[in-house]
Amino acid sequence: MARRQIPVIVLAGFLGSGKTTLLNHLLSTSGGTRIGAVVNDFGSIEIDAMSVAGQVDSMVSLGNGCLCCAVDSSELDGFLDRLARPAARIDVIVVEASGLAEPQEIIRMILASENKNIVYGGLVEVVDAAEFDRTRARHPELDRHIGIADLVVLNKADRVQDAARVSLEDRLAELAPGTPVVPASYGRVDPELLFDCKPREDHVEAIRQLSFEDLCHEEDGDGHADHLHAAYQSVEFASDEPMNPRRLMDFLDARPTGLYRIKGFVHFGVAGHRDKFSLHAVGDFLRFYRSPWARSEPRATQLVMIGNGIDAQALSEGLDACRWGHLPAEAEEGPQDADSMWGVLRYAQS
Repeated sequence: MARRQIPVIVLAGFLGSGKTTLLNHLLSTSGGTRIGAVVNDFGSIEIDAMSVAGQVDSMVSLGNGCLCCAVDSSELDGFLDRLARPAARIDVIVVEASGLAEPQEIIRMILASENKNIVYGGLVEVVDAAEFDRTRARHPELDRHIGIADLVVLNKADRVQDAARVSLEDRLAELAPGTPVVPASYGRVDPELLFDCKPREDHVEAIRQLSFEDLCHEEDGDGHADHLHAAYQSVEFASDEPMNPRRLMDFLDARPTGLYRIKGFVHFGVAGHRDKFSLHAVGDFLRFYRSPWARSEPRATQLVMIGNGIDAQALSEGLDACRWGHLPAEAEEGPQDADSMWGVLRYAQS
């Protein structure tokens, strides 16, 4: 079976918005997920913790399976190649753009890469709630950055009053219609909103090198990870019955703004398209990945949806209505209608 491509997520935002704080949080709460972090310079990335794990140079092992690179834009492609090599066993790559970088250029470079092991995974724009107006006055291009984002993190939300935060969320909704906005403090967003996390392995040998994640757990207890889940809702959907691709695409295109993340896999059962379709969505970004089903794997759909202020019942009912057996008799196209795969294939990455 072909190795699944590594998603490359771009983390952008102007100076002081909290990108590095958010990246540090992802590194400290990612469980067993191996993160490749690419930054313009180390700045306030935990230098002391990184020094424990190894010598600080252009590529640093953080000790918990994560790697960190310091690059400029001209070097990005080379470091993506190094991080994506199978020997590195990286699960996700996060590119922290410079505070004055143009995220469109970074996205363009990722999309133009000829490396078959990586795939663009979306743009996360970090916005400083307390400095939004002043930042916008200094950098009018902020509106454009927000407009192309797949997910907006309204950071430092604890520094503004509730009424001001709601007003900011409304203004962001005008700048980026339909793009989810996640309020956060100290960059604490659940990593599951951005990528799939693996469980942390605590049964490793007793004598080993102290890792970045260990230090954060010592300083912060559980790293606040347990508290994050209380801020979000999770809705699970499972079906042994094949899904209608046209109906599912309509559902996904109309998903509510509070739905930040969708992950899982879909069984369509359409003639000529009997592969497993893994679904990855972060905010507006949506991608399907085709792969063969394992020999003993049951043909079924399993999805997890994560969001805030979402109607769990409506989401479940919406997905129920996407199953072939739940279509009205007059609309039944039959599971052999391969033409109905048009929407899925439009978003599919082989």
